[in-house]
Amino acid sequence: MAMLRTRSRDLVNKLSLFRSSSLHSHATSFGFKEVREEEKSKLVGNVFSSVASNYDLMNDVMSAGLHRLWKDRLVSKLNPFPGMKHLDVAGGTDLYLSTGLWMIRKSELVGLCQAHGDIAFRVLGSINSISRGAMQDVVTEGLDDETRIYVCDINPNMLNVGKKRAAERGLGEGRSLLWVEGDAEALSFDDSSMDGYTIAFGIRNVTHIEKVLAEAYRVLKRGGRFLCLELSHVDIPGFKQFYDYYSFSVIPALGELVAGDRQSYQYLVESIRRFPNQETFAGMISNAGFQKVEYENLVGGVVAIHSGLKL
Repeated sequence: MAMLRTRSRDLVNKLSLFRSSSLHSHATSFGFKEVREEEKSKLVGNVFSSVASNYDLMNDVMSAGLHRLWKDRLVSKLNPFPGMKHLDVAGGTDLYLSTGLWMIRKSELVGLCQAHGDIAFRVLGSINSISRGAMQDVVTEGLDDETRIYVCDINPNMLNVGKKRAAERGLGEGRSLLWVEGDAEALSFDDSSMDGYTIAFGIRNVTHIEKVLAEAYRVLKRGGRFLCLELSHVDIPGFKQFYDYYSFSVIPALGELVAGDRQSYQYLVESIRRFPNQETFAGMISNAGFQKVEYENLVGGVVAIHSGLKL
């Protein structure tokens, strides 16, 4: 226990040093390093190219499978409907959100971007049954044909893994699930073209958060919902010290052991600390034009779901 307290103090001192440095914008940070803006996207791209093949396995290991339930919660806030036009950004291998919407159109329960999926299958099976029961009298073939779910990611390796998994789950055919290689800061979609926008564990890695939020606002229709699931900040005494120790001492070691890549997971934990806290990020969402902005902390703030409406 004494070693944990000592390690926690060291981490606090290290974090304080970086927060008091001359770096004031997330746009010029790559973890705890200062980089030029034009370098960051390349560096982040290298990280995700490196981790793509083990991305879901490491998510399971690091979160003890809880990331499945966090994504369930995100989809439950979206309230998807047949005929919806939805954009899932930074979703290369994250079929979970896209498939959660796709399931409304399917009569059978399908696999969702996971190795075993025991908990997620049960939770989403219940959501799927409720959705089918409530909508079976109003869903028409025309609405089915109009449903479009766009999965957008800047990294082609992540998209390729996602496409492969979609095909394995019987989602490779049809017009409703569409894959787009694109930049969240400069989307190729028309103004006011989407009913919903989700980004899970992605906005922390962009160069300009403000540009991503502005683009989300631009492509959403009036009444459209913005939802962001992101690793965030823990401020609960005791738990914070444990979480810091786990983040800086355990996660990089797991990355090396499971994925053979310590450096990428060192970046992961550093990027979380560089990301704005919950209140600050909520303010940024409001500044982008969204209304009724709110957030929900999960697991004491380890992750947070931010929501906003374009009215």
